[in-house]
Amino acid sequence: MYKKVLLAYDGSIEGRLALREGAKLAQLCGADVFLLAVVELSSSSVVMEGGFVLPVDDQISNYKNILAEGVERLKAMGFSPTARLGRGDAGHVITEVAHEIDANLVVVGHRSQGPLARWLFGSTDNYLINHLRCSVLVAQTEISDDQFAQLLATPAAQP
Repeated sequence: MYKKVLLAYDGSIEGRLALREGAKLAQLCGADVFLLAVVELSSSSVVMEGGFVLPVDDQISNYKNILAEGVERLKAMGFSPTARLGRGDAGHVITEVAHEIDANLVVVGHRSQGPLARWLFGSTDNYLINHLRCSVLVAQTEISDDQFAQLLATPAAQP
Protein backbone atom coordinates (compact mmCIF):
# COMPACT_ATOMS: atom_id res chain seq x y z
CA MET A 1 0.00 0.00 0.00
CA TYR A 2 2.05 2.99 1.24
CA LYS A 3 5.81 2.53 0.88
CA LYS A 4 6.98 6.15 1.28
CA VAL A 5 5.22 8.48 3.69
CA LEU A 6 6.05 12.19 3.84
CA LEU A 7 5.18 13.79 7.17
CA ALA A 8 4.96 17.59 7.05
CA TYR A 9 5.80 18.77 10.57
CA ASP A 10 5.77 22.19 12.20
CA GLY A 11 5.87 21.26 15.89
CA SER A 12 2.33 22.52 16.51
CA ILE A 13 -0.35 20.47 18.24
CA GLU A 14 -1.86 19.80 14.81
CA GLY A 15 1.57 18.82 13.49
CA ARG A 16 2.09 16.38 16.34
CA LEU A 17 -1.28 14.79 15.66
CA ALA A 18 -0.32 14.40 12.01
CA LEU A 19 3.05 12.92 12.96
CA ARG A 20 1.30 10.35 15.15
CA GLU A 21 -1.29 9.33 12.56
CA GLY A 22 1.28 9.22 9.78
CA ALA A 23 3.69 7.19 11.91
CA LYS A 24 1.01 4.65 12.78
CA LEU A 25 0.07 4.24 9.10
CA ALA A 26 3.73 3.95 8.13
CA GLN A 27 4.23 1.31 10.82
CA LEU A 28 1.21 -0.69 9.64
CA CYS A 29 2.42 -0.53 6.02
CA GLY A 30 6.13 -1.02 6.72
CA ALA A 31 6.77 2.29 4.93
CA ASP A 32 9.83 4.53 4.87
CA VAL A 33 9.24 7.82 6.70
CA PHE A 34 10.38 11.23 5.47
CA LEU A 35 10.02 14.22 7.80
CA LEU A 36 9.78 17.73 6.37
CA ALA A 37 9.60 21.07 8.18
CA VAL A 38 9.04 24.18 6.05
CA VAL A 39 10.10 27.71 6.99
CA GLU A 40 7.87 30.09 5.05
CA LEU A 41 10.15 32.98 4.05
CA SER A 42 8.41 36.02 2.66
CA SER A 43 10.70 38.78 3.95
CA SER A 44 13.66 39.34 6.26
CA SER A 45 11.37 38.79 9.24
CA VAL A 46 8.40 36.58 9.94
CA VAL A 47 5.27 37.78 11.75
CA MET A 48 4.13 35.16 14.22
CA GLU A 49 0.72 34.76 15.87
CA GLY A 50 -0.13 37.78 17.99
CA GLY A 51 1.94 40.12 15.79
CA PHE A 52 5.32 39.04 17.22
CA VAL A 53 8.07 39.60 14.63
CA LEU A 54 10.85 37.01 14.44
CA PRO A 55 13.96 37.52 12.26
CA VAL A 56 14.32 34.85 9.57
CA ASP A 57 17.59 33.52 11.03
CA ASP A 58 15.79 32.91 14.32
CA GLN A 59 12.89 31.32 12.48
CA ILE A 60 15.25 28.94 10.63
CA SER A 61 16.97 28.04 13.91
CA ASN A 62 13.56 27.45 15.51
CA TYR A 63 12.51 25.11 12.68
CA LYS A 64 15.79 23.19 12.87
CA ASN A 65 14.94 22.50 16.51
CA ILE A 66 11.36 21.53 15.55
CA LEU A 67 12.71 19.15 12.91
CA ALA A 68 15.16 17.59 15.39
CA GLU A 69 12.32 17.13 17.91
CA GLY A 70 10.21 15.41 15.23
CA VAL A 71 13.10 13.10 14.33
CA GLU A 72 13.50 12.16 17.99
CA ARG A 73 9.76 11.41 18.28
CA LEU A 74 9.98 9.14 15.23
CA LYS A 75 13.13 7.41 16.48
CA ALA A 76 11.37 6.71 19.77
CA MET A 77 8.67 5.01 17.67
CA GLY A 78 11.25 2.76 16.02
CA PHE A 79 11.75 4.66 12.76
CA SER A 80 14.94 5.82 11.05
CA PRO A 81 13.48 8.86 9.31
CA THR A 82 15.04 10.97 6.59
CA ALA A 83 14.60 14.63 7.57
CA ARG A 84 14.75 17.85 5.60
CA LEU A 85 14.26 21.55 6.29
CA GLY A 86 12.56 23.32 3.41
CA ARG A 87 12.22 27.04 2.75
CA GLY A 88 9.42 28.80 0.92
CA ASP A 89 5.69 28.38 0.51
CA ALA A 90 4.65 25.28 2.48
CA GLY A 91 2.32 23.91 -0.21
CA HIS A 92 4.92 24.28 -2.96
CA VAL A 93 7.78 22.82 -0.92
CA ILE A 94 5.73 19.85 0.33
CA THR A 95 4.63 19.14 -3.26
CA GLU A 96 8.19 19.36 -4.62
CA VAL A 97 9.59 17.04 -1.95
CA ALA A 98 6.71 14.56 -2.35
CA HIS A 99 7.39 14.37 -6.09
CA GLU A 100 11.16 14.13 -5.54
CA ILE A 101 10.93 11.18 -3.14
CA ASP A 102 8.01 9.60 -5.01
CA ALA A 103 5.82 9.63 -1.88
CA ASN A 104 2.70 7.45 -1.80
CA LEU A 105 1.18 9.43 1.07
CA VAL A 106 1.61 12.95 2.43
CA VAL A 107 0.38 13.60 5.97
CA VAL A 108 -0.30 17.13 7.22
CA GLY A 109 -2.02 18.60 10.24
CA HIS A 110 -5.00 20.92 9.92
CA ARG A 111 -5.20 24.33 11.50
CA SER A 112 -8.54 26.07 11.19
CA GLN A 113 -8.55 29.42 9.41
CA GLY A 114 -11.27 31.98 9.19
CA PRO A 115 -12.82 32.80 5.81
CA LEU A 116 -10.75 35.96 5.40
CA ALA A 117 -7.45 34.16 6.03
CA ARG A 118 -8.41 31.38 3.59
CA TRP A 119 -9.31 33.99 0.97
CA LEU A 120 -6.12 36.02 1.50
CA PHE A 121 -3.60 33.22 1.91
CA GLY A 122 -5.30 30.10 0.58
CA SER A 123 -5.19 26.73 2.23
CA THR A 124 -2.12 24.51 2.15
CA ASP A 125 -4.42 21.48 2.48
CA ASN A 126 -6.38 22.46 -0.65
CA TYR A 127 -3.19 23.24 -2.56
CA LEU A 128 -1.78 19.80 -1.79
CA ILE A 129 -4.98 17.99 -2.75
CA ASN A 130 -4.99 19.80 -6.09
CA HIS A 131 -1.27 19.44 -6.90
CA LEU A 132 -0.10 16.08 -5.55
CA ARG A 133 -0.25 12.82 -7.48
CA CYS A 134 -0.45 10.77 -4.28
CA SER A 135 -2.84 10.43 -1.37
CA VAL A 136 -3.09 13.21 1.21
CA LEU A 137 -4.11 12.68 4.82
CA VAL A 138 -5.17 15.79 6.69
CA ALA A 139 -4.86 14.45 10.23
CA GLN A 140 -7.23 15.63 12.92
CA THR A 141 -7.55 12.68 15.31
CA GLU A 142 -6.97 13.67 18.92
CA ILE A 143 -5.12 11.02 20.90
CA SER A 144 -2.95 11.19 24.03
CA ASP A 145 0.72 10.16 24.07
CA ASP A 146 -0.18 7.16 26.24
CA GLN A 147 -2.95 6.02 23.88
CA PHE A 148 -0.62 6.43 20.92
CA ALA A 149 2.14 4.41 22.61
CA GLN A 150 -0.37 1.60 23.19
CA LEU A 151 -1.36 1.67 19.51
CA LEU A 152 2.27 1.43 18.44
CA ALA A 153 2.81 -1.54 20.76
CA THR A 154 -0.20 -3.39 19.31
CA PRO A 155 0.80 -5.66 16.41
CA ALA A 156 -1.00 -5.08 13.12
CA ALA A 157 -3.88 -7.44 12.47
CA GLN A 158 -3.02 -10.22 10.05
CA PRO A 159 -5.43 -10.67 7.07
